[in-house]
Amino acid sequence: MGASASVTLSLTPDQALVFFDWLSRSDDRSALPIAHPAEQRVLWALEAQLDRALVEPFQAEYAARVAAARERIAQE
Repeated sequence: MGASASVTLSLTPDQALVFFDWLSRSDDRSALPIAHPAEQRVLWALEAQLDRALVEPFQAEYAARVAAARERIAQE
């Protein structure tokens, strides 16, 4: 696969929200074991894409929405 090709991933809205929240928290604490600078750049790119796609992080009830999404996913 060349550098100009792309890969499309599909997440449910709940999955996207939970993943974004986790990425945001992990990035803040430098909690992930990054073995190479490219890994950090990929995580930042994913977080930026989710940031552009989601409206929930900008809403007042963000924490409640994340909690509800976690519960729905856990029940699946």
